[in-house]
Amino acid sequence: MAQQQFILTEEGLKKYEEELEFLTTVKRKEISEKIKVALSFGDLSENSEYDEAKNDQAKLEARIAEIEVMLKNAKLVSDEDKKVGTVHIGSRVILQDIEYKENMEVMLVGSREANPDEGKLSDESPIGRAIIGKKQGAKVEVDAPAGKLQFKIVKIITEEKK
Repeated sequence: MAQQQFILTEEGLKKYEEELEFLTTVKRKEISEKIKVALSFGDLSENSEYDEAKNDQAKLEARIAEIEVMLKNAKLVSDEDKKVGTVHIGSRVILQDIEYKENMEVMLVGSREANPDEGKLSDESPIGRAIIGKKQGAKVEVDAPAGKLQFKIVKIITEEKK
């Protein structure tokens, strides 16, 4: 069975690489020390500190494995994926809610990077699916739990290469 591909922006890739580095160097050492201290308390059958440290270790190793699989199967959004003048993963877009005439800036990202609180919308979300591939000025309709929403793509913000 083929592994699932994870679409990441350069920013998202860097974030996950930094998290993996932190977990494998700093966090592993911290938990290892917690286990050593808990072992020094003696009898493991009633040692809640040891149980807690081992649970923390299991969660840490699961997260490390998850990130490693994701990075191994990551597809970085490349310049070829970015059609000039259209919304693509990595695009920053100013959308106008047609009904309320309110603007909002969002960034279209892969599902693993999505964070609506930061304005990062997944390409798999209703709004993401509606705007991907569209041009500036396009109007889109989104089926949402609250009903149909209409947006206009006011501006696609192009990112300058650093």
